[in-house]
Amino acid sequence: MVTVTPVHIEGHTFIATTVQLPKTTLLAVSNEKGYIMCGALDVGLLNDKLKDRRIIAGRAVGVKTIEQLLEAPLESVTWEAEKAGIITGMRGKEALLKLV
Repeated sequence: MVTVTPVHIEGHTFIATTVQLPKTTLLAVSNEKGYIMCGALDVGLLNDKLKDRRIIAGRAVGVKTIEQLLEAPLESVTWEAEKAGIITGMRGKEALLKLV
């Protein structure tokens, strides 16, 4: 099952996507500039093989809900995310606000 819902943070709207798969759940919150995601995100792949796409993204591990993703510290971020002011250890919610 796929669930897509709006998430409002300090007056800004983001899209939360939850994908229920066998034995795992994929979580992401995004806007038109970038996203944060659960541990399934391969930051190394985005930085290396897909660097020409300049993807702004962050990864939080150990999260099981969108709410946890918003509150969790980011374990890793892409180089483009760093350029946007998003750093490792920043809470997901704070990182998203850097995208507005």
